[in-house]
Amino acid sequence: MTKKVLLVCGAGASSGFMAAAARKAAKKNKVDIEFKAKSESEINDHLNTIDLLLVAPHLKYMIEDIKDSCEDAGVKYGVIPQKVYGALDGKGLVKVAEEHLQGGEQ
Repeated sequence: MTKKVLLVCGAGASSGFMAAAARKAAKKNKVDIEFKAKSESEINDHLNTIDLLLVAPHLKYMIEDIKDSCEDAGVKYGVIPQKVYGALDGKGLVKVAEEHLQGGEQ
């Protein structure tokens, strides 16, 4: 079953590029994860349709605000590492998502 990951940044633009890079890497490596990007204001609209929420490094302060909502919805969450985000490293992001989805760190 396809896992769904939502990436969020301020307005959704840079996370859009990140999601595109991750989709390409996931397809190339036959990883069954779907990446979408939205602005941080849309998180609550999507919580019951995703498996993992990843926020941009500059929004890591938001984790405290959203973790209860994520836990209530059964959604894992985390912060995209700066080096992955800054390099738009799609392959790196797929790896980060897999680690979170496999029950690694929250």
